[in-house]
Amino acid sequence: MNKVIEAAFFPRNSDELSPPFSIDVSGVTGKRRILIVDNDRDTTHLVKVLLERTGDYLVLEENDATKAHQCARSFGPDLILLDVVMPETDGGEVAARIQADSELQSTPIIFLTALVTRAEAKSGLNIQGHPFLAKPVSIPELINAIERHLPVRTTSHVLSQRRDHGTPLR
Repeated sequence: MNKVIEAAFFPRNSDELSPPFSIDVSGVTGKRRILIVDNDRDTTHLVKVLLERTGDYLVLEENDATKAHQCARSFGPDLILLDVVMPETDGGEVAARIQADSELQSTPIIFLTALVTRAEAKSGLNIQGHPFLAKPVSIPELINAIERHLPVRTTSHVLSQRRDHGTPLR
């Protein structure tokens, strides 16, 4: 079944923050948690809106690469979308910190970069062992990459998640 994704794009105010503690995940079950780290607020917001409109994802934006590791620890994402070129700290440094963290080291990372062409991205090359997509990326291409790299959920994981959030089992 194909899903049609529609979105109205409204840039956020530049001083609006998206700290991990501001997200209420009570009652959110079955959705895969995606953290997107990019210094471009318009990009992260657009990706968030489009992914969340599918109904399959809960997306947290982080626009400060220096806060990305702590944000990932607090949010506990199933997958991280990570820009390569950012001020102060680049995506490679963020990925290295995440991989060095025993709580996060198994979290898949997909790099997003404007430094390569689509042909280079499709050639199967990796950045630090992680897949990457060329910017600008189409939403269907992004969703396909996310689904390919998300860890497989077991029934026991889904049941424990529902129990932890108080969602009735049906």
